[in-house]
Amino acid sequence: MAGVLEHVNLTVTDPEKTAEMYEVVFGWVIRWAGDSELDGRTVHVGAPENGESYLALYTESECAPLGGSSYRTIGGLNHIAVLVDDLDAVEQRVIGVGYATHSHGDYHPGRRFYFHDADNIEYEVVSYAG
Repeated sequence: MAGVLEHVNLTVTDPEKTAEMYEVVFGWVIRWAGDSELDGRTVHVGAPENGESYLALYTESECAPLGGSSYRTIGGLNHIAVLVDDLDAVEQRVIGVGYATHSHGDYHPGRRFYFHDADNIEYEVVSYAG
């Protein structure tokens, strides 16, 4: 069996609030939530039809913001790409939860836009639907 991405663990300010954004924007569901090591809190969230992979949203009592550009930081997270069927509808939901979209692009074979969440994590939203 080839390797399958199980999860990505992100440090965020508020795991529940970030999970709620994923629920509203992408239709994802919370799979697990609870206390974790180092007096932290973790929420696992992912697409309901894909039980194999998810994002683990983590925080602890003392977290520091990332300094500088992730694109110029070794080991930095540059963006998370999410594939959707209806790009325009998802963009309206992103705007509806208060985030500005940018860097729209039409290219073969699809379309995309980007946005940053409250923790300045960048997302690319892409669709290959005609």
